[in-house]
Amino acid sequence: MAESFDLIVVGGGPGGYVAAIRAAQLKMRVALVEREHLGGICLNWGCIPTKALLRAAEIHHLLHSLDAFGFAADHIRYDFGKVIRRSRQVAGQLSAGVKHLLRKNKVTVFDGHGALAGPGRLSVTKDGRAVAELAAPHIILATGARARVLPGMEPDGQLIWSYREAMLPPAMPTSLIVVGSGAIGSEFASFYLNMGAKVTLVEVMDRILPVEDAEISAFVQKAFVKQGMEVLTGARVQGVRRGADGITAVIEAGGTVREITAERMISAVGIVGNVEGIGLEGTAVRVEKTHVVTDGFGRTGEAGVYAIGDLAGPPWLAHKASHEGIICVEAIAGLEPHPLDPGQIPACTYCRPQVASVGLSEAAARERGHELRIGRFPLIGNGKAIALGEAEGFVKTVFDARTGELLGAHMVGPEVTEMIQGYAIARSLEATEAELIHTVFPHPTVSEAMHESVLDAFGRVIHI
Repeated sequence: MAESFDLIVVGGGPGGYVAAIRAAQLKMRVALVEREHLGGICLNWGCIPTKALLRAAEIHHLLHSLDAFGFAADHIRYDFGKVIRRSRQVAGQLSAGVKHLLRKNKVTVFDGHGALAGPGRLSVTKDGRAVAELAAPHIILATGARARVLPGMEPDGQLIWSYREAMLPPAMPTSLIVVGSGAIGSEFASFYLNMGAKVTLVEVMDRILPVEDAEISAFVQKAFVKQGMEVLTGARVQGVRRGADGITAVIEAGGTVREITAERMISAVGIVGNVEGIGLEGTAVRVEKTHVVTDGFGRTGEAGVYAIGDLAGPPWLAHKASHEGIICVEAIAGLEPHPLDPGQIPACTYCRPQVASVGLSEAAARERGHELRIGRFPLIGNGKAIALGEAEGFVKTVFDARTGELLGAHMVGPEVTEMIQGYAIARSLEATEAELIHTVFPHPTVSEAMHESVLDAFGRVIHI
């Protein structure tokens, strides 16, 4: 006999565990099936431990910039093993926290691999052995995604790393090739560069961080180069040769082919959805480009089956997955939530300098036919940024010239990932330039640059 629940969630990442907790709050009897780590890739191998590593790199940079603040120190060094262990401890602490939250909310957790086994049924196995048979009228698939692998560049755990090996290196490499300059690639490139490695960043598109506004991408590329990174755009890896303790990449860029040798390579060329082995065969669930097709409430083509998070496609962000999980559960409960709007989801990249954005880029807004008002404010005009010694960066705002709607906001500089939510709230409230102009921003803060950018868009900027 199958054990019955009101809802089964397959996958305990930031989408799955949040969906399970919200369902429990709504008095559903909930089962969560997770085969590896509660908290998923984000908490255990992505968002959280990488931020711990990037914090270490930030401290390393600061310690080597003491003279600018009137300090001096000799023999600055670090224990790379301790840096890595701390990142794992942070991830472990939070994973234990997720376990506690699920227990607190009376979610039944099954350790194993879940697969659809017919309408309203799910089988759970572990190491090829049956663990449980579950039944529920609603099943949410939140199985996430994994790193895309390019032929000839398969991670081997030694010379070519995926994100997992990049977070658990046995020693600090002296040189590194990073292929792919999205958020993952740029963050790893920034981390290793700031820890002292020689880094080459390779991007097939014509600019790094290609999903960001073009001005932001250009600024970050210039900053990376200034820090000592080699950046190759419009570049393709034609092949790699593995050596005894190093790797050589054959790279074509601008019609020229060259070879670059480094100790290690990181492959960060995107992700693919985990659609295999979860029982989609014979169902009406539609898969496109390795991702499950859903509507704004997580519903698939199969009645009673839902998909959320990275499995359901871009943007591949943990906070999107969590919000999507809540929307899905509340729709199941009949609460009539608003459908997911990808344009309201902020994106953050935690390299140095940090990058954050929400809404449309300038180019995307023009493509949609908007007449625009663009505001920009450089951090060199911001007192707090100057006092922090972090005055490189700017804020850019994109408005509809006719209605005053904030179409998009783009930021690069210190802690902009903490500030972008202000613009995200403004977009959720459908604020226009009037509300933003009349909002009082505290002084001195870096956030004042957000206000000045809005003022600049409407010819009222004060401090530049």
